[in-house]
Amino acid sequence: MASNFNRDIEPWSLKALEVQLLSWFSVSAPESIPEPVPESLGNRGLMRREDIRNIAIIAHVDHGKTTLVDAMLKQSGTFRENERIIERVMDNLELEKERGITIMAKNTAIHYKSVKINIVDTPGHSDFGGEVERVLKMVDGVMLLVDASEGPLPQTRFVLRKALEEKLPAIVVVNKIDRSDARPQEVVNEIYDLFIDLEAGEEQIGFPILYAVSKQGIAKRNLSDTSEDLRPLFEQILETIPAPAPILENKLQILVTTLDYNDYVGRIAIGRIFSGRIAVGDTVSVCKLDGSIEKTRITKLFSFEGLKQQPVSEAKAGEIIAIAGIEGISIGETVADAEDPIPLPTIQVDEPTISMIFHANTSPLSGRDGKYVTSRHIRARLEKEALANVAIRIEETEVMDSFKVSGRGELQLAILIEMMRREDYEMQVSKPEVITRTIDGNLMEPVEQVVIDCPGNFIGVVTEALGRRKGRMVKIVDHGAGRVRMDFEVPSRGLIGFRSEFLTDTKGTGLFNSMFLRWGAWSGEISNRLTGALVADRAGAATGYALYNLQERGELFVRPGTEVYEGMIIGENARTVDLDVNVVKEKKLTNMRASVADEAIRLVPFRDLSLEQALEFINDDELVEVTPKTIRLRKKILSGNRR
Repeated sequence: MASNFNRDIEPWSLKALEVQLLSWFSVSAPESIPEPVPESLGNRGLMRREDIRNIAIIAHVDHGKTTLVDAMLKQSGTFRENERIIERVMDNLELEKERGITIMAKNTAIHYKSVKINIVDTPGHSDFGGEVERVLKMVDGVMLLVDASEGPLPQTRFVLRKALEEKLPAIVVVNKIDRSDARPQEVVNEIYDLFIDLEAGEEQIGFPILYAVSKQGIAKRNLSDTSEDLRPLFEQILETIPAPAPILENKLQILVTTLDYNDYVGRIAIGRIFSGRIAVGDTVSVCKLDGSIEKTRITKLFSFEGLKQQPVSEAKAGEIIAIAGIEGISIGETVADAEDPIPLPTIQVDEPTISMIFHANTSPLSGRDGKYVTSRHIRARLEKEALANVAIRIEETEVMDSFKVSGRGELQLAILIEMMRREDYEMQVSKPEVITRTIDGNLMEPVEQVVIDCPGNFIGVVTEALGRRKGRMVKIVDHGAGRVRMDFEVPSRGLIGFRSEFLTDTKGTGLFNSMFLRWGAWSGEISNRLTGALVADRAGAATGYALYNLQERGELFVRPGTEVYEGMIIGENARTVDLDVNVVKEKKLTNMRASVADEAIRLVPFRDLSLEQALEFINDDELVEVTPKTIRLRKKILSGNRR
């Protein structure tokens, strides 16, 4: 009988029962380290805040999240009538504007019918999935955007699975219904299939559906409705997304989910108040990740209003706020009551799958462009990144001046390198490698789900290319518009360097998306690059005469006048072996006249590699040298007679 009783009561209930029994018999409970409050404990009988809604917008990349937030900000009266508004106003990082993608999750807030709606705009690329995982802790519901033509894609599945795991209600918005190839009804059926496939509960699968054109700022409940604004969407948010309720009464609990920095006030912790209230001047406890507790004083509080952080004197449960004045605070820590601190569960994110080695720059041209060139500077910058980005891992290596950086994918690490480069850092990075595991004595590697959308006449070439990389086709669908969608399962190793090859094979018309699927058995050897490299055998400036004689050997990466050094890769050899070449050779001038006039040198245009293309190109014995002005390729061992 006792065993049945214990099975039906959750662990936190047993703890509560023990405290209650002790109070009945007037026995004081022993002092102990506060235990984390279970996530299922909250919202029991405590007053909800009907004046607030917290929602995250989640979707696959380029399905219109940030554009929809633009329209919501405009129609809620956030901007003045005469204010000049830029497109995708939430994408405020320089790299986000250049690439047209969201990299960092950001907070904003709008007001509708006396209700404050806190909105979190999240990245849509699978490499930045860690941003999505941590911000879902802040909200009470999600808005899932799906393109009316493309339908659910890999990242749609990823973000929806995370939302369903958190038991968050969803509003589905089928966006871009004005596209010529839109198929909204079929996409809705695919979304239902996705919910069923992810084992959504009965309450979750009864989601409301809206149709939208985010660029025009229109949303409607039915395709036949006439709508001129986003009012139906605002009404649906108030109706579907539950108002926040505190977990505990009169006990402060704030979970830190994002870090920001300000030159005037220092580190800023952004999080949601799950319980209690906080005011400027309060003394609070910070429950650290290692279990220790530190007391500190709140110097400044900010609330989100539109695109700005407005100073406030106090805030209550349910609000998303920014706190200044807490030194050394990290993501996942809890700001709690000063006298009786109760920590919240820490943020759990998926493990990284790709790693790279970052080295201090040791090339003969190091230190000419960058301001921060030593390993000490690189270590400090990487540690700062790991604080704000929970999906990044930094480890020391056995080699001096080298650090192993692990992340979710090539793009995430390439964005980190590009950001460091723009901050005047110099470094060398190795070829991306997958992180393996040993499970029950078997070597396992990450396997990714790859979804390819391309014209039907490229099916053969794409299938052959992924077949060489140990890919296996799972499904193929022809929507009848001349394009087909193919699903593959491919080891992550096989996708390193595949993107540029894929774009070449499909003549730029193919769409490529991938997402971590599972850990699978090691697939054996995979050959990525089938060609060798043209390597400079001496230092100097490249000449047009030398390049003209070398261009028959392969494709060149440098132009005349480029400074080179021994061991620097100046091109791709047409054959499979590396070739040492003299790229600084000049034409000998004599007083002998030629019988014919010298022909003008005509050089084939060289290939100017971007950072991502350089990372895809290199082999295990090569490095990418990154400086604020230049991207060079080099051999790990520069001297030709030691290679």
